[in-house]
Amino acid sequence: MEPFVEQKKDDQPVLFTIERWMNQYPGMTAGFTSRHGGVSGPPYTSLNCGLHVNDIPEHVVKNRMLLAEAIGQPFESFTYAEQVHGNDVIVVSKQEKGLGRLTREEAIQAKDGFITNEKGIILCAQFADCVPLYFYDPVKQVVGLAHAGWKGTVLKISMATISSMTHTFGSRPEHIRAAIGPSIGACCYEVDDTVAARVREVLSDIGAPANLTQQIIQSKENGKYLLNLQVLNRILIEQAGILSLHIEVTQLCTSCSTNRFFSHRKEGGTTGRMVAWIGIT
Repeated sequence: MEPFVEQKKDDQPVLFTIERWMNQYPGMTAGFTSRHGGVSGPPYTSLNCGLHVNDIPEHVVKNRMLLAEAIGQPFESFTYAEQVHGNDVIVVSKQEKGLGRLTREEAIQAKDGFITNEKGIILCAQFADCVPLYFYDPVKQVVGLAHAGWKGTVLKISMATISSMTHTFGSRPEHIRAAIGPSIGACCYEVDDTVAARVREVLSDIGAPANLTQQIIQSKENGKYLLNLQVLNRILIEQAGILSLHIEVTQLCTSCSTNRFFSHRKEGGTTGRMVAWIGIT
């Protein structure tokens, strides 16, 4: 069953929420924005939440405010970073709460993984094909969020985020829930030898069998490859100790669905950004 459920309400942004988590754990909020329900004009039509794509900044901030209103949380709770496709994780405290929501200069710098046990902080990361990774420990009441493009994935940002949860807050992997959100799928994500070689290195490091490697990297007749980042991240999350039955994986492809999502690859690099969010209210 698709874990990200579309939410449509009159005069509000169209959102995709992790319905099972939110129903099972009161106070939990987690989801992913679409491209609809905002105020940005072409080519960022209309719910662009990225300040770094040459959209009008006032429109982006308004879109972010609309997201906050739609999920019923104070705008001051939403915390953003400048992502760099790395594997550094930050523990977000009250001191960082709300950073980056208004300007890029005030954002948390050079981080791609975020964890917190503070209620009232909404962790946010921006996407337009990369993989959003969500983590929740219902025992220790810890949430995590990671931005995993191919670079972050092979740098094991997923495992770094889980490790930070365990070392900082005492989370146990067997208690952590994980969700892999909308991203470019294996149906659309063509990569070259350089990327494929890095992926093979990671799979070799974890002792992945040949049939799994072939599932994640599929050769094409043109000498390139189709890469399944969602399955690769799932394998790495399992390697970190999270139980398979605690991992949700979307079937939504951003490149196949530019009617609903922004896609950097499909739209030639000039497009908006969605926001993945997670927090305990």
